[in-house]
Amino acid sequence: MTQLQDTLMPTLYHSQNSRSTSILLLIEEMGITDQIDVIDVTVARQDGSGGADARNPHPEKKVPYLTDGDDHVRERGAIVAYLTDMFPEAGMGRPVGHPQRGQFLSWLFYYQGVMEPVLVLDWAKIDHPALHATFRDMDAVIGCLSKALYQPYLLGQEYSAVDLLLSSPFQWLPDAAPQQPSIQAWLKRCANRPAMAAVMKRETAGLVE
Repeated sequence: MTQLQDTLMPTLYHSQNSRSTSILLLIEEMGITDQIDVIDVTVARQDGSGGADARNPHPEKKVPYLTDGDDHVRERGAIVAYLTDMFPEAGMGRPVGHPQRGQFLSWLFYYQGVMEPVLVLDWAKIDHPALHATFRDMDAVIGCLSKALYQPYLLGQEYSAVDLLLSSPFQWLPDAAPQQPSIQAWLKRCANRPAMAAVMKRETAGLVE
């Protein structure tokens, strides 16, 4: 590949075994590992290890962070939408004009704006009526997922990027996963995909491609 082509390749700034692993998984699922440059950087961890990496252009030195020429994308839901729109032929998204486009975007925003804050607050044992009014609670999240999972995946019969994103926290913290049977079966289907095994193998070995 020429130097010019390299400069035009979208770049993911990634840190091993972090939130950005879900974007690495998306890239694997979409079959575009040869079309995205992945740069491994350090980030500050909750246990006090790691730290900001000067190579990371993210304004807060966090991951994941995607750059594409002069453009850039942060927040996982936005990166998922960006990549699935960029590579619609991979079938992991719902492009503009698709009859499930609204549902697809709704799940991405629900994860980013509701589900992840609720999970973090629940894990931290932080409770306040204002939080329930704004973000809901774990019972509401479980109910929302359960209502959708009368079918194998959130959008129907086929696995998509919304399944990848919304199942991601429970792949890391299985003990925190809701015990509702349909949710457990869905999480198992998501975890048993070949791309998951391939990425976890690389992450465990400390390799990034």
